[in-house]
Amino acid sequence: MPPLLLLWLLHSVTLNCPVSGHPLRSHEEPIPIPSDPDVDSRSLFNILSGCLVTVFACTWVSVHPNVPGPNQGQLALTWRRLGLMLAAVIAPELIAGFAARQFLDARWFSKKYDVSITHGFFFAMGGFVSADGHHPIVTEEQLRLCPEYVPAIRSIRVEDIEDKSKGDSLSKGLAVLQGLWFTTQCLARVQQHLPLTELEVATLAFQFVNIFIWLLWWYKPLDVQQHILLGPADELVASAEKSHRPSESYSLVGAAVVALSRNIVALLMGDYYDFNPVASTSAPSLWSTNGFSTTHPGTGETRFNMQVIARVTFVQLSIGTIFGAIHCAAWNAHFPSADEMLIWRSCALVVAATPLGVTSLFWLYTLFGGKLLGLYAPHTVWLAAKVIVNIVDNLIIAAYIFARLLLIALSFTTLRALPPSAFVDVNWTKYIPHL
Repeated sequence: MPPLLLLWLLHSVTLNCPVSGHPLRSHEEPIPIPSDPDVDSRSLFNILSGCLVTVFACTWVSVHPNVPGPNQGQLALTWRRLGLMLAAVIAPELIAGFAARQFLDARWFSKKYDVSITHGFFFAMGGFVSADGHHPIVTEEQLRLCPEYVPAIRSIRVEDIEDKSKGDSLSKGLAVLQGLWFTTQCLARVQQHLPLTELEVATLAFQFVNIFIWLLWWYKPLDVQQHILLGPADELVASAEKSHRPSESYSLVGAAVVALSRNIVALLMGDYYDFNPVASTSAPSLWSTNGFSTTHPGTGETRFNMQVIARVTFVQLSIGTIFGAIHCAAWNAHFPSADEMLIWRSCALVVAATPLGVTSLFWLYTLFGGKLLGLYAPHTVWLAAKVIVNIVDNLIIAAYIFARLLLIALSFTTLRALPPSAFVDVNWTKYIPHL
């Protein structure tokens, strides 16, 4: 769905929501009630089922995990996917950022090595492994140290990769159709001055984010569990072990600060400082191949790719802000109590503002902290500043998670006291005569 259409819907919902935390007033424009035999009505079950089916279709089909390690049972794979789905529900812009990074990775790999974007996605998600089947081939350094990998990857057909996917265009298309049908109903309700429930507004926000995730991951194989072996491996193992990032010495407090900073960077940007593919059986859950920083093999100097950082930052910031803004569309919606209305408004603002706050702190770390912490012993003043930045960053993230959980809870609790007009169904005969 075009972003401009969603922005129009956001504006329209804000204008047409009839009530602000109070029952319908007599002086408002009369709206048909479901008891009228000439008015189509819907039940609470219809509202719940429509929203839950859409959310499930959005998250289950849109979440594309990386290839797991060998010998993982079905239960472990299911829990891993459910974990990503939970992350998509609580922080969908996190998954959107992950999708944007992998799309850039796949496009970079496709252009540089003259292969399809499907090959690029399979490389980025850890689908190619060494000849012994134990180590993922996911870094440019591995390709440089072992040039035989490139022609081996080129010799693999796109069909061979797609055969390992558990999804296809039909399953993705059905999920898109479900989302479009839900959005069409929301547009029709706004046009006919019928209120949207808070649950429908929250579902619409999910739908917006997942449109971008679907587009970014359209060519990424879904739920792959089988690797493709490449060789040789022995020469790479010896070389890669020597080129691993050197260890650094810090004080106890400094080590804790650095570890926390790197965990945040790994979560938000997929740059895992301590990840060594030779010592691993699979790529990390949110791994980025081209990443946002590279380590010079000779000097160990950390260099940041500011162009990639800027692109992904823009995607995450834009999607996260609009996701929160869509929740703000229910600013004047009907709420069972004034307290619930205040909580919803406050949480919606927190969700809309958090991406900007976290992004600003990340840019401070990228521009200043990475080089200082990567090359020199931590200075006392700088270390104190880093502690403050990390505390603020974690407080912002904690506030965001708490706000998201409250919005999810309110989406369901407000269903207990919906206005009568919320149960009036869309009159489709206005658009399709004789229906």
